[in-house]
Amino acid sequence: MTRSATTMHAEILESAVRLFAAHGFRGTSLQDIASDAGCSKASLLYHFTNKDAILTELLSPVGREMAELEGRLAALDGEDAARAAVAGLVDLSLHFRRQVKILLQDVDSLINRPELPDVDALTERLVDALTGRSPAPQARVWAWMAMVGIFLTSAGEHALPDPELRAELTRGALRTLGRQTD
Repeated sequence: MTRSATTMHAEILESAVRLFAAHGFRGTSLQDIASDAGCSKASLLYHFTNKDAILTELLSPVGREMAELEGRLAALDGEDAARAAVAGLVDLSLHFRRQVKILLQDVDSLINRPELPDVDALTERLVDALTGRSPAPQARVWAWMAMVGIFLTSAGEHALPDPELRAELTRGALRTLGRQTD
């Protein structure tokens, strides 16, 4: 049975995200992806010009959702900003856990990709929201700990189902930020 171009495209992306998460972007070849997707390298290259094009398609939704989260946080401050930032980061990291893992594995070569927002500036704005817009140095330390903890934990393997993991990530991040948990 012949696969449609749309199906093949989706299967290549699924193979790529799985292999990139398992072996890293640099540790995965186009031939690895083609073999895993059950197609020839020539067929893969029909859909994507190179490995970077695959990664761009995998990371673009992450960049868009990060920009949307940043937009929602811009008008908030205090407790509202901190809680919305935690909820948004937890949701984003769980939804894109394999992409987060890819970024963490190859952070030095992937951090400034054009499909992602300016990571340094975005990070500063997220830390600011996590602190509730507090200038206190201690609050910034806690915000960094919460943000990195969310990303590292979501990219790992867990025995908890996603709803429980979401609840624990949220509770842990809020505790780290010195906020009350429900």
